[in-house]
Amino acid sequence: MNPDELKACMKRHRDNYEKLAEALGLHVSGVCSRVNGKIEFRRSEINTIRKRYGLSAEETMGIFFNDEVS
Repeated sequence: MNPDELKACMKRHRDNYEKLAEALGLHVSGVCSRVNGKIEFRRSEINTIRKRYGLSAEETMGIFFNDEVS
């Protein structure tokens, strides 16, 4: 998980945790826990985020499946 890249993507789309939480059907704390790596995003959540931000497969992999430390 690359939280900085997800946050940058959210910023580019003028999105925030509250709006993303609503789109994912989660509480804000659930989104924060996922972004901070305490809980993994579910496949359905990743797919929703991918569609919401128009991410390519490569961008999605870079955000959610990047094991490098930021």
